[in-house]
Amino acid sequence: MLYSFALSCKLKAAAGSLQSRFCPRFARAASQTKYLPVISSSFKSTAVRHWSNIPFITVPLSRTHGKSFVHRSELKHAKRIVVKLGSAVVTRGDECGLALGRLASIVEQVSVLQNQGREMMIVTSGAVAFGKQRLRHEILLSQSVRQALHSGQNQLKEMSVPVLEARACAAAGQSGLMALYEAMFTQYSICAAQILVTNLDFHDDQKRRNLNSTLHELLRMNIVPIINTNDAVVPPPEPNSDLQGVISIKDNDSLAARLAVEMKADLLIALSDVEGLYDLPPESDDAKLIDIFYPGDQQSITFGTKSRVGIGGMEAKVKSALWALQGGTSVVIANGTDPKVTGHVITDIVEGKKVGTFFSEVKPAGPTVEQQAEMARSRGRTLSSLLPQQRAEIICQLADLLTDQREDILAANKKDLEVAISGGRLSQPLLKRLSLSPSKLNSLSIGLRQIAVSSQDSVGRVIRHTRIANNLELEQITVPIGVLLVIFESRPDCLPQVSALAIASGNALLLKGGKEASNTNQILHRLTQEALSIHGVKDAVQLVSTREEVEDLCHLNQLIDLIIPRGSSHLVRDIQRAANGIPVLGHSEGVCHVYIDQEASIEKVIKIIRDSKCEYPAACNAMETLLVHRDLLRSPLFDQIIDMLRVERVKIHAGPKFASYLTFSPSEVKSLRTEYGDLECCIEVVDSMQDAIDHIHKYGSSHTDVIVTENEETAEYFLQHLDSACVFWNSSSRFSDGYRFGLGAEVGISTARIHARGPVGLEGLLTTKWVLRGDGHTVADFSEQGSMKYLHENIAVTHRTSS
Repeated sequence: MLYSFALSCKLKAAAGSLQSRFCPRFARAASQTKYLPVISSSFKSTAVRHWSNIPFITVPLSRTHGKSFVHRSELKHAKRIVVKLGSAVVTRGDECGLALGRLASIVEQVSVLQNQGREMMIVTSGAVAFGKQRLRHEILLSQSVRQALHSGQNQLKEMSVPVLEARACAAAGQSGLMALYEAMFTQYSICAAQILVTNLDFHDDQKRRNLNSTLHELLRMNIVPIINTNDAVVPPPEPNSDLQGVISIKDNDSLAARLAVEMKADLLIALSDVEGLYDLPPESDDAKLIDIFYPGDQQSITFGTKSRVGIGGMEAKVKSALWALQGGTSVVIANGTDPKVTGHVITDIVEGKKVGTFFSEVKPAGPTVEQQAEMARSRGRTLSSLLPQQRAEIICQLADLLTDQREDILAANKKDLEVAISGGRLSQPLLKRLSLSPSKLNSLSIGLRQIAVSSQDSVGRVIRHTRIANNLELEQITVPIGVLLVIFESRPDCLPQVSALAIASGNALLLKGGKEASNTNQILHRLTQEALSIHGVKDAVQLVSTREEVEDLCHLNQLIDLIIPRGSSHLVRDIQRAANGIPVLGHSEGVCHVYIDQEASIEKVIKIIRDSKCEYPAACNAMETLLVHRDLLRSPLFDQIIDMLRVERVKIHAGPKFASYLTFSPSEVKSLRTEYGDLECCIEVVDSMQDAIDHIHKYGSSHTDVIVTENEETAEYFLQHLDSACVFWNSSSRFSDGYRFGLGAEVGISTARIHARGPVGLEGLLTTKWVLRGDGHTVADFSEQGSMKYLHENIAVTHRTSS
């Protein structure tokens, strides 16, 4: 979230006034703050309030405190949240003054969550840094005045600033820090209140009760408490002073943990200048961010140095986090200084996104998705080194298992269908996709055997051979892409198809299926791994069954080489947006057109339209828009088209031109770019074949488009000039499919313009590498003074596989 420029300027001006000791401006801002009225729970569920043109929807949140959340996805239910801002987050890089832009962004996120009906508390550092800035300014100012009075020259001598005592800096900076928070929260009509505490406030029962009562009353009035240790009077931390079962307040990490447990907070977000917890010091080359940390794992990690400012360190953060977790509060440690994420790090955590390190008491039985990806890559390299006939044997074994285990597969599929039907969550077309049958399994088995045959000369095929010079030869050969992530919805038959293509091309595979097909996916994946086991590469294909969000998977750019989404246009668009540096192969929409030329055959027109629209309307290659030449509008052919669509119960939407010809027209289309995915379509009128091409280029999705005509010259012009992945003449759009193309199966249909386009089969899952074989050759040998000359002779490829 970006803070507005005007507000940023106002905050800078306010900070400047503090540095110049003009605090009344902040006092006036604070005095104008209005307390928010207490909003009843019934109002919270529907009201929408606006601050600074940003809508905040208040949502009813309730949770019985006692146990921490088990999964990140549950964090969205957190009602009471403590946000701890480390010194490195609040202060500038020079450790003298506050990071105003960063702080403003954090305040905005806290305000968003507060206005959703959550109870937000902030534990902040920064008083010492702010005070250091002010005191340095005062010292330099007084030194310059004294030198000006005692020096006869106008030129001032170089001035030095003495080392400033931390308690004095805290005393000078505390009021200014709070005034800054007040000014920021005022922009969102939220009041903030300051509370300074020391360790003694938690050791004294009466003081602790008073603190607890004060905080509860502030939260009840929709006020954000801002808590800090009273560094102006606090003594130095005493080592090993923790009491039995109690954490002492040594720094703001321990303060935040103690406060979160005392207030029965649902979530503690600790922001620092590191991404989270690493298995090695973060500066190490092999350091990996730990996504989820469990009690007892601290023996397996190494702590690095503490942050550039502050008195805590990662060891202190982990200790505080584990203590809070034991007290029933969930904890996330994340980076609050990275400009790429600072504007949404807090809200991302609350939404359950994979940010920082999440502390959980429950350790899942299986591996993490990162571990699955690493296992898949390791076994995938072994898979690619197998002989072609060995990979073919694995695929044939899987084809056999699909028929041998047919009854078990169909029983699992029946369970998924029963759950889907009883829940009423899936439409009829999606239920059809989810359903398996004996004929579908037979077709799958046949398709897999086709893939096995085509895999014989896929990996390691020499596609170019060049003699660079004598005894220096270059080959370009096919190799696997690496680790593929395939995300699919409601289509369990996709799992064996994609697995077979990955095996044939030597790629490792991560599969993420929809939960509506979980039982079917599990048995199909088990059979796939059983087939892989015959050559010891069982782990090359992994099924992600954890509660991993799709967006989080798209961020594993160090582990995944290509993402292939199989599902709705909404799913594909979301993945294309979320992919973080990982290529996405697919199409966001399948807006396919059929153009009926004035010289079309009546018999072919009716057959092609019926098949393109009605055979499987949920498919991405189904017709969505029917383009009709203007001369056919009042012809018997057009009447037959309309009658056939009526019989097939196809709902018709009129395009703007078509509607203008009719007195009483069907409902006018809302958009000419609509993918209906059902028994619906748009009919539009065009003036010519060129008009049809222009319409498809403007409103189509470059998927599959068809011309129906008996004029060969017209057809060839259409085929050559239409820029779509698949262009057909006198044939149904439904032929746009890997199995029907003879590819055995497909991982998807791509409308991209590089690498692969149209139905993507085995060839689309391969890339190339260059292999150069020499005999001590150097580039210097080919210089003007060198003894060798470039030949660059093309050598005929006489063998299919690299030696």
